[in-house]
Amino acid sequence: MGKILPILLAVIGLGGGVGAGIVLRPGPDDMAMANPCGDPAAADAQKDDGQGDDQADDPDAPVQDTAAHDYVKLNNQFIVPVVKDGKVGSLVVLSLTLEVPAGQTETVYEREPRLRDAFLQVMFDHANAGGFDGAFTNSSQLNALRKALREIAQKTFGPTITDVLILDIVRQDA
Repeated sequence: MGKILPILLAVIGLGGGVGAGIVLRPGPDDMAMANPCGDPAAADAQKDDGQGDDQADDPDAPVQDTAAHDYVKLNNQFIVPVVKDGKVGSLVVLSLTLEVPAGQTETVYEREPRLRDAFLQVMFDHANAGGFDGAFTNSSQLNALRKALREIAQKTFGPTITDVLILDIVRQDA
């Protein structure tokens, strides 16, 4: 009896978990509305129930950008040394992706070396200003870095680059 009880409890627990998952599973409409990758126009149509666009009459409503964008992942990661007392105290590794209008991917890849150089200079300046010290992943630190990267990208490349996304960031302390 002592050997069967743990197995019996595991089977009952597994059955209870599966049953709760089936009972508490959201309906198909709820899952469609929660899909962030789905068609935004279809989600808006479901939300409005055919009532039309109420924001069209409101001049203070935020304007939504409906233009299609491509996301260009830069091929290599960026490695930024963080210098403390004349020695490398840590390394920060970042992966970036650029948001560009549809069809501009090849243009970005053709001029990637110039863009990488500008990004590295911004990251070195950020590291030297202490941006990668302490809680470097808090939103104010990352927003400052994101803004500086976006500004230098637009200065270097023009309005083709609409945003710079930080996909991965890791600090390895020495």
